[in-house]
Amino acid sequence: MDLFEKKMKDDGLSDAAIAAFRLNYEGLVSGKSLFLPESTIEPIEEIPKLEDMKEPTDDALDKLLAKTAVCKLNGGLGTSMGLEKAKSLLTVKDGNTFLDLIALQVKHMRKTFKSHVRFLLMNSFSTSEDTKEFLSKDHGDILKEKDIELVQNKSPKVNAKTLEPALFPENPALEWCPPGHGDLYAALLGSGMLDRLLEDGIEYLFVSNSDNLGATMDLKLLEYFATSSKEFVMEVAERTAVDKKGGHLCKSKEDNKMLLREAAQCLDEDEKDFQDITKHKFFNTNNLWIRLSGLKKAMEKEGGLLPLALIKNSKTIDPRNKKTEKVFQLETAMGAAISCFDDSGAVVVPRTRFAPVKSCNDIFVLRSDAFEVTEDSRVVLKAPQTPVIKLDDDHYKMVDQMEALVEESPSLIQCKSLKVKGAVKFLKGVKIVGDVEIINSGKEVAELTSDEQWVVCADVFKEHVKAYQKVKGINTVRAKVEVSGICTKCDDLQAESALLLGQKGRDPGRWEAHVHRFQEHDRIHRTQRICYDMRRKDGTDPEGTT
Repeated sequence: MDLFEKKMKDDGLSDAAIAAFRLNYEGLVSGKSLFLPESTIEPIEEIPKLEDMKEPTDDALDKLLAKTAVCKLNGGLGTSMGLEKAKSLLTVKDGNTFLDLIALQVKHMRKTFKSHVRFLLMNSFSTSEDTKEFLSKDHGDILKEKDIELVQNKSPKVNAKTLEPALFPENPALEWCPPGHGDLYAALLGSGMLDRLLEDGIEYLFVSNSDNLGATMDLKLLEYFATSSKEFVMEVAERTAVDKKGGHLCKSKEDNKMLLREAAQCLDEDEKDFQDITKHKFFNTNNLWIRLSGLKKAMEKEGGLLPLALIKNSKTIDPRNKKTEKVFQLETAMGAAISCFDDSGAVVVPRTRFAPVKSCNDIFVLRSDAFEVTEDSRVVLKAPQTPVIKLDDDHYKMVDQMEALVEESPSLIQCKSLKVKGAVKFLKGVKIVGDVEIINSGKEVAELTSDEQWVVCADVFKEHVKAYQKVKGINTVRAKVEVSGICTKCDDLQAESALLLGQKGRDPGRWEAHVHRFQEHDRIHRTQRICYDMRRKDGTDPEGTT
């Protein structure tokens, strides 16, 4: 550990940062299990719900806001999407970046509540300069505020063979890594900001990720937290099938304290229980409420740190070169602090407060008309449901790849799901309705224009509709939609389809006439023209249709 301590001191890191790393390093070399077995925990059944809480009175609100600060975690680069600058500088909606929307949210909050609520950004050594340069252009007033920036610490990478500091002379910057957002607590203490906030009368800190535009300060939550005795409250949401592989909230059998169990802490034999969303019902949104006086007390009790669970990530020292030496990156999650306080808790919030952007699929749908920007600069769902988007990673995984293939975001307000295989370019005016799959198995980029809106008005083949058309290199288009509520004529056509499909020895001529009526009506709705090539077996088999 002496080599690591010298390296960190030489780089100017604080005692709090060194103490946090020491705890992680000791956990690594001790050989202590990093798992949280199912046999040691219990599920949590009941948690207070945001919908049952009350807003503060006007008299209490001013005092509460004067004691509150909002912190956005802004340390991520978005490298999984090919970004080299702060992820928050990515344009997300109507020409605004995440950082634009965050700044506008803060300004609106202050104007609405008539209170100068404190705001700070936790940047990393990788995002600090980019962020400050961006803010100076359009949000210089915020940049000039007191303690606007809290800089995340950095941790030395550990050589996986020797367990000594990893060295990379050709690019020494790669010898360091972010310590995870669990570093929030060490950064607050080590920078002196924790004491300064308390001296300024700030008691409550609301923390969320910069890429979660649904996480704004909620007055009901503020009132609940401030009037409770709790020192730490985590916003959680109910797990669904799409969340089963992510971490969940639970409690320790030993001391009954709440715990956050991440996927990396799950034993193979516990995977079934881990993924059981009826047993472990809640996941962490990473929206946290922290009582700063309680945080200081908890850290002093532990000698200037919080004993957060270690997360060990195996990497190569140059993440872009898998042939470079293997290293360990030691990280912690800030939500794990729920077990570090004498009095902590959780609140169930709606999914609208959890809308993170983790991939280009998320950006694709956010930029569409399925979402809109509210008066207070939140990005909220406008469509009846969130479209499920799966773009081909070979062509859309990186932001620059996706933007090259999307001239204009298609209309997705009536889309249930869209799956794209191959390189397909979305030109202006494209509209997607229902469940659509577009396949381009050719080598050339296929193009979609407004004249080829992938819309069908009727589920002609009931639940197995398959509409195929070759358009400018696109080999296959499959569309499946429901027709209820579209128009009376569509309902009539669907009923006729069901009748004809249910007949034995169906008259091919009558079927062709029906398909023709459908196509004519389809044009009225200005949808695509679909040519049905009826491959009949004895003229009766709809299953043979392609």
